[in-house]
Amino acid sequence: MFKKILIANRGEIACRVIKTAKKMGIATVAVYSEADRDALHVELADEAVCIGPAPSKESYLSMDKIIAACKETGAEAVHPGYGFLSENATFSKRLEEEGIIFIGPKHYSVAKMGDKIESKKLALEARVNTIPGYNDAIDTPEQAVEIAKGIGYPVMIKASAGGGGKGLRVAFNDTEAFEGFSSCKTEAKNAFGDDRVFIEKFVEEPRHIEIQVLGDSHGNCLYLHERECSIQRRHQKVIEEAPSPFLDPAMRKAMGEQAVALAKAVNYQSAGTVEFVVGGTDKSFYFLEMNTRLQVEHPVTELITGLDLVEQMIRVAAGEKLAYRQEDLKIDGWAMECRINAEDPFRGFLPSTGRLVKYAPPPEVNGVRVDTGIYEGGEISMFYDSMIAKLIVHAATRDQAIARMRDALNAFVIRGVASNIAFQAALMQHPRFVSGDFNTGLIAEQYPKGFDAADVPHDEPAMLIAVAAAMHRQYLERNSSISGQMPGHEYRPGAEFVVRLEDGSDHEVKVMPAIEGACGWDVVYAGERYEIRSPWQFGHALYQGTLNGEQFCMQVERRGLKYRLFHWGTQADIMVMTARAAHLQSLMPHKAPPDMSKFLLSPMPGLLTHIAVQPDQEVKAGEILAKIEAMKMENVLRAERDCVVEKLLANPGESLAVDQAIIAFR
Repeated sequence: MFKKILIANRGEIACRVIKTAKKMGIATVAVYSEADRDALHVELADEAVCIGPAPSKESYLSMDKIIAACKETGAEAVHPGYGFLSENATFSKRLEEEGIIFIGPKHYSVAKMGDKIESKKLALEARVNTIPGYNDAIDTPEQAVEIAKGIGYPVMIKASAGGGGKGLRVAFNDTEAFEGFSSCKTEAKNAFGDDRVFIEKFVEEPRHIEIQVLGDSHGNCLYLHERECSIQRRHQKVIEEAPSPFLDPAMRKAMGEQAVALAKAVNYQSAGTVEFVVGGTDKSFYFLEMNTRLQVEHPVTELITGLDLVEQMIRVAAGEKLAYRQEDLKIDGWAMECRINAEDPFRGFLPSTGRLVKYAPPPEVNGVRVDTGIYEGGEISMFYDSMIAKLIVHAATRDQAIARMRDALNAFVIRGVASNIAFQAALMQHPRFVSGDFNTGLIAEQYPKGFDAADVPHDEPAMLIAVAAAMHRQYLERNSSISGQMPGHEYRPGAEFVVRLEDGSDHEVKVMPAIEGACGWDVVYAGERYEIRSPWQFGHALYQGTLNGEQFCMQVERRGLKYRLFHWGTQADIMVMTARAAHLQSLMPHKAPPDMSKFLLSPMPGLLTHIAVQPDQEVKAGEILAKIEAMKMENVLRAERDCVVEKLLANPGESLAVDQAIIAFR
């Protein structure tokens, strides 16, 4: 067994590998960019080596620097995690030539299966069902359009070295094929250093189901059942679960055996994933691609099988034989994973960067697991992907797993950057998700205009009103106890309040202390009494207790006179004030916000990579104005209407803040 390994990655997956290595008694070496100097994986590792500036090309994608770090520290092996160099055959081969073990498949397996074009050809030879398409690299957008028309729309434009939804577009017409090809090449070049792109038929109403495989150097290969990965947004997975609510035992066995056959065809030696697209009506399945690495969603497989996949990868790389047979691998319960990302679901899921002012994941007890690479006070950088953490739960049944995930999401507190927790919580109670009747188009179909708090009306709005009123009364009680108040002028909060909702409606509420000996409040609203009992101290982010005897957990954030409540996917801004304050506020004149309609504003923090217009240029609605890159994704900004450019207010290469003006129009 190895004495020391280097993790050629960052973030949560680097921390995840370090955790298993420590359990196995193996020393670890972290590598980090200048932007990650204070990162959690650097702190957790036994040693750490700086390998360059923030851009990935100059650090995490630099083979020379990583190999030099191995030699400097005496690391015998490298675990690549996922992304970066994890599916780079040249990197694997160079390590082998230097006498360093690659904790992953052999370079020839990576070359054949890590390349989507070559892997599809090999799957055809192995008689695995494949999707119709053009299986060679495409050179120009014009060629892409002609090929797409020949296959028939819709088509999927994919980067050969892609993954994680990067370098991937679906096109329904010539224009989308032309522009999608260019964006795919750009993203693929930036993220993977390989801009080859190919096209295949897009299967409509598909499910995305993948099979985890595990092979060793002794000719053994197993499948560790499946993962359901159909809940996606822009081809990036949002929720994963194992097993799939769609598969029956016969289909599971058929897909698993095909995955193993494909892995054996390239003498696969490590953990890998064979991905399939599955028809939702006839359950026909087609080979999509093989990921020759550890997947982001591997924890759900670990929880239903009891295996540590990182440990298995390390043992296989060290030459050990798999200690399991196919019949040993049973399915224990149900597991789900939510990807917690730094993105704002209320602003079109735009990336969010900045400092984590508050970061408090739920406790890892009762089947809850949190894989993360950040900490409170840390920075979410624009240079890397948007993942903050992976929230994983395990339970006996799917319904119990959903309930456990809802509770865990309610208790996950993140402040300082926006997160997609509210959206995840909304999905967890969506009828189609709960029923298991969904496909990869669920989010696009159910949220065609994006996600809005109004899309998730709270089942019990009176509960939010009662809780907000109780919190405000507690806030006033705390203020009234402050020492040093002038005699005769001490503040004494009354019991009568007005609660104003986001729609402008006012609701009269009465709040009284609970009966003697109880900790909490009695709230009377609309003729009903709400008994709120909680030891909660004002200033905490979580408000927990009982409401009329039922347990509740709610996130709260005070913003001036407003309370922002997060519960069951709902985000509600509620104002609480005295009746007199409500009357005075209604008399205040309304101040209209400044007119910014003649400016193109940056919708997110990011790097301005391209401006497509010049001063005095006439622009038609739909034309490209600028491109912004953030968290490895290229975002294209288009004109909303016909206009004329007045002035350029930012330059390519400039780092933009949210709502920073880029272009002024006449």
